[in-house]
Amino acid sequence: VYGDDLPDKSYREAVSLMRKYPNLKAIICPTTVGLLATAQAVKDEGKAGIVEVTGLGLPSEMKGYILDGTCRQMALWNPIDLGYTSTYILNALIDGTRSGSVGDVIPAGRMGSVKVEEDGLIYMSTPYVFNKDNMEQFAAIF
Repeated sequence: VYGDDLPDKSYREAVSLMRKYPNLKAIICPTTVGLLATAQAVKDEGKAGIVEVTGLGLPSEMKGYILDGTCRQMALWNPIDLGYTSTYILNALIDGTRSGSVGDVIPAGRMGSVKVEEDGLIYMSTPYVFNKDNMEQFAAIF
């Protein structure tokens, strides 16, 4: 199911899934809106700790659900790492040490290196995982 990135629809879809499938083990949400609404639905239905909730989420929005265990962990691209990597890419293009053509590998400091793919796309890395151990730090940032 998909909540169309709408809070009310995402909530209703999550509730419907839990009621239709009483042995449901997990709901994975591909959007921050969906994750927030689904976490609330799981909590309201008394399924926290029974139905795992995860996906892409903003730490500032999901802090309470992470800390109370409704959502044990979630992921998102860390904007600090994205900005850091983007700065290396931009610097290499500006100073001419890299052309930005397909196949070009651009060093990105502590993030390693990135490769320019077809259509000029560059994939930084895997998403960053947020949990109880790092939630306080990142919820204050974004």
